[in-house]
Amino acid sequence: MPTGPTVRVLPAPGKTFEQFQAEDAICRQWAERQVGMKPQERADQNTATGAVAGTAIGGGLGAALGAAGGHAGAGAAIGAGTGLLFGTAAGASSGEASGYEAQRRYDNTYVQCMYAKGNQVPGVVRRTPRRTMAPPPPPPDYDYSVPSDYYPTPER
Repeated sequence: MPTGPTVRVLPAPGKTFEQFQAEDAICRQWAERQVGMKPQERADQNTATGAVAGTAIGGGLGAALGAAGGHAGAGAAIGAGTGLLFGTAAGASSGEASGYEAQRRYDNTYVQCMYAKGNQVPGVVRRTPRRTMAPPPPPPDYDYSVPSDYYPTPER
């Protein structure tokens, strides 16, 4: 799991590298707080939860199936082992998906913070109002009439 942003942000023109680094650190902390916990912690939590649930469910099913054959203890042990294996796999898969979602939210929050501090995010165009000026007035001696020979006739 990445422990930082997976997006590129560049310093604003004229900004010192030291100032950019300070803003980067602030925005990393902000993004981490917004996600709620570090992405790796969330993935580990999901994997552990899946393992515990798989062991309990597998043990119960194994005991029930083993009781039908007269071997409840062996069935419970086999079911618990199988449940642990599949529960861990399911929890890891869930942890991976959760880690991806946490990383996506982390990146979005980080980019918003860095952009708000004036840094450049490739692919994002900062809209600045364009100053438009009215054309200057015509000179005082300008003749508004169009002469009749302005549009020449084609020669044949």
